[in-house]
Amino acid sequence: MKSIKQVAQAGTLESSDIMITLSPADAGSGIEIELISPVLKQFGDEIKAVIRQTLLEWNLEDVKVHANDKGALDCTIEARMTTAIERAIR
Repeated sequence: MKSIKQVAQAGTLESSDIMITLSPADAGSGIEIELISPVLKQFGDEIKAVIRQTLLEWNLEDVKVHANDKGALDCTIEARMTTAIERAIR
């Protein structure tokens, strides 16, 4: 398992984007996702699934995720997550 070493951020608050902030969590606490989105009721579960899946693909656990969505597509969410992860594990 890899671990997050530092707080890292990717993305913007522009329309059709998402700002992702990753921070380390206590060992054994798992993945915590805090999501803010204007489409939370319609797509909140799907957005969280993309975030969780990206973390699992990187073999990461014990991560706090703060996501401020502005209508991002799945490919944008994945790209922002990848950038934030690369910055966080350095």
